[in-house]
Amino acid sequence: MQSEPTASTSKKLGGYQFYEQVLGSPKYIVAPMVDQSELAWRRLSRRYGAQVIYTPMINAKIFVDKSNKTYQNAMFDLVAGEEGAPATDRPLIVQFCANDPRQLLASARIVEAHCDAVDLNLGCPQDIAKRGRYGSFLQDDWDLIFELINVLHVNLSVPVTAKFRVFPTVEKTVEYAKMLERAGAQILTCHGRLREQRGQNTGLADWDKIRAVKEAVSVPVFANGNILYQADIAACLKATGADAVMSAEGQLYNPALFAGLAPHAPVPLSLPTPTSTPNPNPSSDAAYDSDAVILTRHPRHADLALEYLSIVRSLKTVTSVSGVKGHLFKIMRPGLGREQDLRETLGRVRISPKQMDACIGAYEDVCRDMKARMERDERAATGTPLRDLCGVEPVTGIRTMPHWLAQPYFRPSMEQKKAYALAQAAAAPPDTDAPLKTKRPLDSEEAPDAADDAKRARLAPEFPTPDAQAALAV
Repeated sequence: MQSEPTASTSKKLGGYQFYEQVLGSPKYIVAPMVDQSELAWRRLSRRYGAQVIYTPMINAKIFVDKSNKTYQNAMFDLVAGEEGAPATDRPLIVQFCANDPRQLLASARIVEAHCDAVDLNLGCPQDIAKRGRYGSFLQDDWDLIFELINVLHVNLSVPVTAKFRVFPTVEKTVEYAKMLERAGAQILTCHGRLREQRGQNTGLADWDKIRAVKEAVSVPVFANGNILYQADIAACLKATGADAVMSAEGQLYNPALFAGLAPHAPVPLSLPTPTSTPNPNPSSDAAYDSDAVILTRHPRHADLALEYLSIVRSLKTVTSVSGVKGHLFKIMRPGLGREQDLRETLGRVRISPKQMDACIGAYEDVCRDMKARMERDERAATGTPLRDLCGVEPVTGIRTMPHWLAQPYFRPSMEQKKAYALAQAAAAPPDTDAPLKTKRPLDSEEAPDAADDAKRARLAPEFPTPDAQAALAV
């Protein structure tokens, strides 16, 4: 049983006052991502419209250990003075995972002067979180969660926020969110997936549960899940009523996901009202009438990769070379899938923190080679509007851009793969020369699922209706 919350005695702003006056009423948020939302990535993301960004998750138990300065500097380098800098790295929210209130508070106090809020990770579903008893594996200990949030709410000079996953029922999800608010969380980020939804079982985020949370609490709510294209942002905000959307994996594959949307953006874009039915023809979608609009939303990925590397080089703060490699594989994925030799070369670059310049130089060589090859392919398509070069990924039904442009990647589920295989088999002409084979009958519960997924494996329009969101997931 949670005790009554202790009120904060500081004069810090909270709730919508904090959201509006400190954060600036943001709509476009980059999620906390382990080894991926580091300073260099935050700099790049802000150039392309991200309004608030979270740090990678920091383990409070290790971060507060005075004998482990290496970890502290790697996760939030106070010495270099660039992380949390008012002019270049704000608004910024620092995220911690923890299961000890004292360790969490001590860690948060180290960074509170360098950020706008501190977030508690209640959503990590990975095995390491289960072993460490943090993230989504605290979901069953509401008393501890209450204490973790409340100790920050009472003692910090900045607000505390929380990012969490939903429960199987709307009722328990709402009850949980209310408890987080009661403990002192000033913003709630609701990831509309269950703890069990990860890897091949990721599936779709439940926007209905996010809407239920939004309607039940009085603090701002950020919606997380199912954001691949800019159209998904408008659809998500409409479906959930959330104050902002947060993207993780979708933004890693296309750091320009939010480009042109913020009021200060150099190329403001308007999102048309979703049509009543998905557009079966990508060439006729109004969103693709202009090459300039497409290139704003989906820049050339080799250029993005080189821009990111130039930021890495410009910083005094050291960027993890393994993290850099991870970013390059994601950004340039459309090209690396075709240019296998470059993929292999990138994979063979030896990761050595002591030879940072050499590593970055090797990465730049790969990116420049990729740029030359993509320019070759783009020249070959000269005269064809980009909208006519868009396609559809056959298994997932997700729209694809020309392979030289940055674009999302959606990992197909086993159900989608099965549905695609069934559809292919059904469409194939009979082989009259082949010996007769006995087909194994579908299980009675298997057939409806396969049919349902076959229906979902269709074109996801740039501006989908709420019904079309089923084809989208991040």
